[in-house]
Amino acid sequence: MQTTLGAPVAAYHLGFTSLDRELSVDALPVSGTLPPWLSGSLLRNGPARFEVGADRYHHWFDGLAMLHRFTVADGRVSYANRFLRSPAFVEAERLHRIAYAEFGTTPHRSPLGRVAALFRPATGDNANVNVVPYADGYLALTETPNPVAVDGVSLETRGVLHYDDAVAGQITTAHTHHDRSRRATFNILIELGRTCTYKVVRIEDGTLRRTVIAELAVDEAAYMHAFATTARYVIIAEYPLVVRPLDLLLQRKPFIENYRWVPGRGTRFHVFHKDGGAAAGSFEGDAFFAFHHINAFEEGDAIVLDIAAYDDARIIGDFALDRVRDPHSEVAWPAFRRFRLVPGHSAAEIESLAPQTIELPRVAGRHEATAYRYAYGVDTDGSCGIYNRLVKVDLTERSTVAWTAPRAYPGEPVFVARPGGSDEDDGVVLSVVLDAEAAASYLVVLDARDFTELARVHVPHHIPFGFHGTFSS
Repeated sequence: MQTTLGAPVAAYHLGFTSLDRELSVDALPVSGTLPPWLSGSLLRNGPARFEVGADRYHHWFDGLAMLHRFTVADGRVSYANRFLRSPAFVEAERLHRIAYAEFGTTPHRSPLGRVAALFRPATGDNANVNVVPYADGYLALTETPNPVAVDGVSLETRGVLHYDDAVAGQITTAHTHHDRSRRATFNILIELGRTCTYKVVRIEDGTLRRTVIAELAVDEAAYMHAFATTARYVIIAEYPLVVRPLDLLLQRKPFIENYRWVPGRGTRFHVFHKDGGAAAGSFEGDAFFAFHHINAFEEGDAIVLDIAAYDDARIIGDFALDRVRDPHSEVAWPAFRRFRLVPGHSAAEIESLAPQTIELPRVAGRHEATAYRYAYGVDTDGSCGIYNRLVKVDLTERSTVAWTAPRAYPGEPVFVARPGGSDEDDGVVLSVVLDAEAAASYLVVLDARDFTELARVHVPHHIPFGFHGTFSS
């Protein structure tokens, strides 16, 4: 712990500190040995600027988006980072203040400006959550419906993408699901109104047209960051964190502060067929909250959902910047829980799968939406208020192995399969790690089988804690 002007500072404070530097480097220093077969690009997305002029963002999820690219070729690793030139970023640069409302921050507006925003609500499309392949580049995603297109090499922003349809909705998830066999992408769109509607949308590959395949009307909309799919189904987990649409319209508080935790509602699981969208059942469970599904698959007629589950929604407030930067704050941690949805039973069966916590979970790509053995994620050893180790969970042996390093704080692990490999864990795990001792970050490369460290790729600056990424060969 360090001290500045008498105030304690968390060892990981740099992870929540702005990075203004943009650069492109042909070859980064490498410690250890990269696998000779590893070739391709890892793109990472996350917030990187937490203040604009005298204005400050209040929540970790609010910072202006920055993309980071690590490209591995012939044993060398190039690197580039660049801010996403979203409307939120462009207007912040022009006005020298926060221009658009974010997840936990509302910009200062005059009374006239508040009235104008009421009748002409706008989003800055600050897509700082996820990044997925699209055409010859990538899409940066957040929970507003319009993704932002990006060049995968230069990281130049190509612009906000607008769909070729008239499907209405104000909120979506940042975790789309691509179905290779159907050559289509699925997502959830939420339309707010007198009655709110969850819409399951399907986008055929090569098009910009969303087709609504299923709808579900509700009185109050739940907050959902992700959803699940299996080979045949789309599953919505509706947690009891809900909002009255009028509260969002009036914009008296930041977006997420309008939501209320109502545990008496419990959690509801809604299942729809991917083909045709027919409802396949609804199930009920105890109240809990989650950002991320770990995986889902079918087991006979039953659906199995593995979720990083919190007991309640307190974690959202825990990630407010003033709290998460405080070395004395306590952060909630999610458990690895399995929910089984069995036809003919209205209640979801619940099982705890692993003793340790897990967040930012990933599985091997070819095992998404199918039965699987291994999951990767981040968790904590309990010594600090942020993730400080990488974990691999073996669901067959019900065991866990972990990677840690002194004063090191890893991000989401991304599994990369070895070409020609047949075993589920035959490959490597990549993670961007903040090295508090060096005040910089590095990309760590682990052997996915035993979690031994193979290499580190050193970056000449710190990378603020981010969220999600993708590897493309």
